[in-house]
Amino acid sequence: MIFVKRNTYRGLSFAVFFFLISFRINAQKVTINDGISQAPLEGVFISDHQKQIYTTSNSKGQADISQFEQSDSIRFQLVGYKPYVISFINLSASGFKVLLSEETGLIDGIVVSGSKFEENRKDIPRQIQVINSGEMQFASQETTADVLQNTGNVFVQRSQMGGGSPIMRGFEANKVLMVVDGIRMNNAVYRGGHLQNVITLDNSVIERTELLFGPGSVIYGSDALGGVMSFYTKRPVLSGSKGKTFASANAYTRYSSANSEKTGHIDLNIGFNKIASLTSFTYSDFDDLRQGGDRRAAYKDFGKRNFYVERIGGKDSVLTNSNPDIQKQSGYKQYDFLQKILFSPSSKVTHTLNFQYSTSSDIPRYDRLAQFSGKPAYAEWFYGPQKRLLGSYHLDLNEKTAFYDKARIILAYQKIEESRYDRRFNKEVRNSRIEKLDIYSFNLDMEKAVKKNEFRYGLEVNYNRVGSSAYGESVVTGIRTPLDTRYPNGGSSMRTIAGYLTHSIELNKKLILSEGVRYSNVELKANFGEKTFFPFPYSDIKQTNGALNGNIGLVFLPEKSWRLSVFGSTGFRSPNVDDLSKVFESVPGNVIVPNPNLKPEYTYNGELTIAKSLSNRIHLEGTAFYTWYTNAITTKFGRFNGQDSILYDGKMSRVQTSVNAGKAYIYGGNFTLYAEITKNVVLANTFNYTYGRIKTDSSDYPLDHIPPAFGRSSVNVKVKRFRGEFFVLYNGWKRIKNYNLVGEDNIAQATSDGMPSWYTLNIRTAFEVNKYIQLQFSAENLLDRNYRIFASGISAPGRNFLVTLRVKV
Repeated sequence: MIFVKRNTYRGLSFAVFFFLISFRINAQKVTINDGISQAPLEGVFISDHQKQIYTTSNSKGQADISQFEQSDSIRFQLVGYKPYVISFINLSASGFKVLLSEETGLIDGIVVSGSKFEENRKDIPRQIQVINSGEMQFASQETTADVLQNTGNVFVQRSQMGGGSPIMRGFEANKVLMVVDGIRMNNAVYRGGHLQNVITLDNSVIERTELLFGPGSVIYGSDALGGVMSFYTKRPVLSGSKGKTFASANAYTRYSSANSEKTGHIDLNIGFNKIASLTSFTYSDFDDLRQGGDRRAAYKDFGKRNFYVERIGGKDSVLTNSNPDIQKQSGYKQYDFLQKILFSPSSKVTHTLNFQYSTSSDIPRYDRLAQFSGKPAYAEWFYGPQKRLLGSYHLDLNEKTAFYDKARIILAYQKIEESRYDRRFNKEVRNSRIEKLDIYSFNLDMEKAVKKNEFRYGLEVNYNRVGSSAYGESVVTGIRTPLDTRYPNGGSSMRTIAGYLTHSIELNKKLILSEGVRYSNVELKANFGEKTFFPFPYSDIKQTNGALNGNIGLVFLPEKSWRLSVFGSTGFRSPNVDDLSKVFESVPGNVIVPNPNLKPEYTYNGELTIAKSLSNRIHLEGTAFYTWYTNAITTKFGRFNGQDSILYDGKMSRVQTSVNAGKAYIYGGNFTLYAEITKNVVLANTFNYTYGRIKTDSSDYPLDHIPPAFGRSSVNVKVKRFRGEFFVLYNGWKRIKNYNLVGEDNIAQATSDGMPSWYTLNIRTAFEVNKYIQLQFSAENLLDRNYRIFASGISAPGRNFLVTLRVKV
C-alpha cells in the first residue's frame, strides 16, 4: 500500500511538473487578432524597443515570443493597424492575447514607400495613403484600377473597359510612377497620354498598396512627378517550427451584373521551417459593359452605343444595337499568375524568388470603335494581349554592421509585349504594330541608425531595350505589306544609373527633420534605320541627361493630438523613347512626329499638412500643395519638312510635335475626415481639388490631365462577423473652358458643355458564415446614373450587383 501511494505521489508530481512546463511553453505563444472581427492577423511584426529582437506572426496570428521574456516593451506592428506596445508581464496577465485596432489612415501606422524601409507614418512630412489587403478584399473590385478609383484620392481615366489610367495631383501616365515589390514598372515606352498597364497587377494577391503623393524622385528617380504607387504582393509564410508544415489556401469566385464578370481566384501557401512557397492564379471574363440608363435631360443621348460593326460575307456591315446602353465590343479576358519562393536560413537573412505573369485576350479600344461621322471610323481597333512577365531575386539582410542595419538587394528582369491593331471601315488592310521590351534592373537599398540619426541610401541601375515592328495584312488575302513602326525600327534603348541618400533625425520629442538628395544619369539611344515612310533629317538620336533632386521636410508635434508638417521636394522626368521618337495619331486628323531636342521635365513642389485628433476618435487632416512645373512636355501644332500636314494612314493629318512648353503650375489640396462614432461605426470622407495652367505670353492656358474636384464619403459598420459600408463617389464639373484642346483631355468624348458632374450611391457588405467561408454582396450605382469620367472614352457602369464567395482553409 505504501509503495503504491509513494509511486502515485511521484506520478502526480511528474504530471504536475510536465503540465507546468507545457503551460509555460504554450503561454509564450502569443495570438494576435483583429479587434472587431477576431480574425487572426498574419505578418504582424513583433519587436523590442530597439528592434534587437523580432519575429512575425503566422497565418493563424500566432508567434513564439519566449525570447521577449525579459522585455519591458514589446511592440506589435502591422500595416493598416495601430501600433500596440505592452510589457511581457502585462502580456502574460492578458493570457498572451493581443487585439489590434485598424488605423485611422491619418496619423497612425507603418509605411514603407516613403524611404523603402519601415517607418512610422507620423514621422513622414508628406501625404501618404495605405490600402491594406483587408480593405481590398472587402471592396472586391474587378481590377487594380478600380481599387485606386475607390480610394477617392486617385482619379482614373478610361479609354476602354480593359484599362485605367491613374492621375495623381494632375499628373498621369508616364508622369506618375508604378512600383511592384520594389521594382519600377514604368518603362521606356510609357506614353504621356493614357495608360492601362495598372490592370496587369492582380489585386487578388496584393498585400498592400501605398500611395505617395507629390514628387518622389529622391527615392524613386525619373517619372515620379505626381506621385508613386507602390504595390506589395503577398509573401510566402513559414511554418515557424522545425519539423512542422504549414499549408493554407484561399479561393474566391465573383460575379458582377453590369458586365457579366466571372472571376475565379486561388492561392496556395506551403511553408516549412525555413522555406515556403506561394502560388496564385486568377482568371477574369468580362462581357460588354452596360452603362447607366438615367441620363440628364440636357444630354439624353450621351454615350449611347447605337451601332456596331461586324464583317459579314466578306464585307463590313453596320448593325443596329438593340440596347444602346450596352457598350458593344468592350469585353475581354485576363489571366494572372504569381509564384514566390522564400528561403530564410536564419532570422537575419531572407532570399525570395518572385515570378509574375499577366496576359489577356484582345482588348477592344472602345473609344475608337464608337467614332461615327456619317459612317463608322473603324471596323476594327484593339490591343493585342497585354503581356507582362517579371522575374526577380530579393536578398534581405537584417544584421547590424558598420555599413547597415538593414539591407536589400533586388535583381529583376521584365519582358513586356504590347500590340495595336486597327482597320478603317470598309478598308481591306489591318494595321499591326508590335512592341517588345526587355528590362533589366538592379537595386541596392540600405538603412543605418547612428544614435538619433537614421540614414538610408542606395544605388539603382535600369536598362530598357525596345524592339518595334509593324505590318499591314489584308483581311481578304492574308498578304502582308510593309508598314511604318510606332518606334524606330532600328531599335531603341534607355539606361539609368542613380544614387541617393536620405537622413532623418528626431531633434526632440516635438520636431523631426528629414532631408534627401539623389543624382540620376539617363542615356537614350534610338536608331531610325529604314526611312521609307518618314525621311527624317537624322538617322540616330542620342541623349544623355543628368538630374539632381532633393527634398527637405519638418514634422512638428506640438502635442499628442496635433501634427503639422512642411515639405519641399523636386522631381524630374527624363524624355523616354515614346517622347522622342514615336509617330502616331493622337486624335483623328492629328499626327505626332518626333522631336529629338526634347529636354527633361522638372517640378518644384511645396506642401503643408495639418492634422488634428479630437478625443482620439475624430481625425482631421488637410494638405495644400503648389507645384511649379518647368520644361513641361506637351504637344503643339508644328511642321515636318516645312509642311503643316502630312499623309498618315491614308489621309492628310495635321502635324503635332512634343515640345517643352516652358512653364506651368499646379496647385490644390486634399481634405480627409475620419470619425469613430462608436467602436463599430465609422464615418470617413476625402475631397480633392486640383487646378493647373500653362504659362503663356498672353493668358494662362489649361494644362491637360487636370481632373475636376472629386472625392468619397462613407459610413462603415463592423459588428463581429458582419461588415457593411454605404458610400458615395462624386466628381464635379469639368467645363469646356478648362479643357486643353490640343492635349489629352479628349474634348471629343465630352458634351458641348464639358463633362457633367456626377455622384453614385453604393452599398457593400461582407458576412463571415464561419471561419472558412465569407459571403459578400455589393450594389453599386444604385440610381443607375449615366456618367462618364473626365477624359474617358467609355461610360461608367450602370447599376451593378456583385456577389463574391470566399473560402479560406
